[in-house]
Amino acid sequence: MTRYEDTERTFAALPPAQGRGFARTWWGRAWLRALEDAAMDASQVKTGRRLARAGAVGAVSVRPGRITSVVQDRDGTAHRADVLLERLSDAQWDHFVDMAIERSGHVAALLDRDMPPHLVEDAATAGIDLLPGLGDLEPRCECGAWDHCGHTAALCYQVAGLLDQDPFVLLLMRGRAEDAVLDALQTRGTAPAADGVSRPEGVDAVEAYAAGHVLPPPPAPPGLGDGPGVPPSLDTETAPPPGVDPSAVAFVASRAAAEAHRLLAEALREGHDRQPVDTEPTRAQDAARLAAGGPGPDVLDRLAKGSGRTREALTASARAWRLGGRSALSVLEDEWPVEGDALARARAALHSAWDEDERPSLQAHGNRWTVVGAPRQLRLDREGRWWPYREDGGRWVPAGGPARDPATALASMTLATGDEL
Repeated sequence: MTRYEDTERTFAALPPAQGRGFARTWWGRAWLRALEDAAMDASQVKTGRRLARAGAVGAVSVRPGRITSVVQDRDGTAHRADVLLERLSDAQWDHFVDMAIERSGHVAALLDRDMPPHLVEDAATAGIDLLPGLGDLEPRCECGAWDHCGHTAALCYQVAGLLDQDPFVLLLMRGRAEDAVLDALQTRGTAPAADGVSRPEGVDAVEAYAAGHVLPPPPAPPGLGDGPGVPPSLDTETAPPPGVDPSAVAFVASRAAAEAHRLLAEALREGHDRQPVDTEPTRAQDAARLAAGGPGPDVLDRLAKGSGRTREALTASARAWRLGGRSALSVLEDEWPVEGDALARARAALHSAWDEDERPSLQAHGNRWTVVGAPRQLRLDREGRWWPYREDGGRWVPAGGPARDPATALASMTLATGDEL
């Protein structure tokens, strides 16, 4: 007998665990998967799960190669249940310690009661199986079952919770207690002091990928509320710092909430994962978005100045943004030549949109077709949609949303303004 084989830890019986899972960590779930995959009778696994939930598993003894507990049936009959797990050899433990100290963060993770997936994967590649595989959990029970029974299954479910709290329980089952493992690490001069451990937030991507087969599915997407949240009130008795306009801050906060709600709505829409990712908005685009929220005159002036526009130009940009976001803003502010197939499609659409005696006379310039003798205009966007425009005080301003048919776009503007062409 080596000096490690007489090590034993005993864990008090846990209360009933209704309504929660037995394992939250990836290694706890891997332990349960070894049980569920190996059991010949799935009904016995379900019985064990029910017994464990009911608190029928007594104190659990963990020692190298064996876990033991007394499990009570529903009628109160008690059975001693054991589950055996092969211990690692001294040579395997030496190799495991070497691998643990090779990669930065592994020792710190163990001290933080975490089991790095990459460490487990590297160990398995080297023939050192820390987590049990198919058939590795050998059941022994006083009830006489030759395979996993409800009692040994209940014991395994209870141990999954212990593994969640402390992966050193698994190392003890494989043959080494916590102090023996830490002594080996410190002897080689690489183990940091437990009080000085500093770990980065999150999980290394390589380690997360290595454990992908045992990680849980991602959580369900969040629900979408009826509208954006309301930012906290800035109406306090404290005077604002110099240069800070509380009304402007409140406006920006409300628009940020509205934009977050819009982005979430888009993310939850079916097919969103197949859409291209939008680029970051330019300063001019963001000013138009904010102006579309209806700020006060002071904020509107600041947005106009910051984006290099007059107030009138920003007002038109805000209207375009409300009608169609970036696409509508581009139609308002950019002019480009329509050539090749795009020009042929545009001409065909204009020709078929009206009967010969109803077609307005249009003068083309770039992507803009102006009605001769009337303050009306059609603009073509890069997606082949037509936008109605009207002249107002010498400036062309958007007069409605887009349409695939130019006649429909022009008619919608006429109906909206109440004018005839």
